[in-house]
Amino acid sequence: MSERGSSMPDSSPSSRFTTAYQDLRSLIVSGHFGPNVRLTEAELTSRLDVSRGTIRSVLVRLAQEGYVTSEPNRGVRTRVFTLEEAAAVLEAREVLESALAGKAATSATESEIEELTGICQRMGEAENARAEADYSSLNRRFHQHVRTVARQPILSGFVDVLVYPLVMRQFRDLTRTHPRANSLNEHRAILAALQTRNPDAAAAAMRHHVASARRALLLNTRSTEDRSAPGTHSQP
Repeated sequence: MSERGSSMPDSSPSSRFTTAYQDLRSLIVSGHFGPNVRLTEAELTSRLDVSRGTIRSVLVRLAQEGYVTSEPNRGVRTRVFTLEEAAAVLEAREVLESALAGKAATSATESEIEELTGICQRMGEAENARAEADYSSLNRRFHQHVRTVARQPILSGFVDVLVYPLVMRQFRDLTRTHPRANSLNEHRAILAALQTRNPDAAAAAMRHHVASARRALLLNTRSTEDRSAPGTHSQP
């Protein structure tokens, strides 16, 4: 019997909550729910097959973590970032990921370095094949693996709190070529610093990479806003 169909208390409320939280968080991060989409209890209880009480608890946690917002008369909606908020998130990511890369340079095992080397090689193959989705997936794996081998769960947890994927999904210009020019070379520079066990170089290479991505993302956003403003369209 499903949770919704039972009048009895949850047999394992913690498990049900955790599963519902992870499922809804994944739907938001994956882009299934875009920015500023209203989330209703009725829809979510049906989709996730849990009680309204569990959904309310999940939404409270997601609001605390910045994935959704809750306002009177507007209900619960997926998060929308201002340009200033997006810039702050991206700048914080530079600091955190560069610190994690520095730690990874001294803590990663040889097999973990080999795994990163393989990911980077496959990124090059995906770029040559113009397989944008594959490149994006490998890019995420590369960054996640660096975070994992750094063995710094508190620092890595701070990255999760930034809800960086939501910023990317809101502001990324899908009409532009992906990956960004020099992205692969920047990853290779990070990898080289990790291979030589140089924490300072690894931190600097990661910071340069993330800063370059931030500047490109926000520059594209501002350029789009400028083009859409009255009187800024070029003449035919």
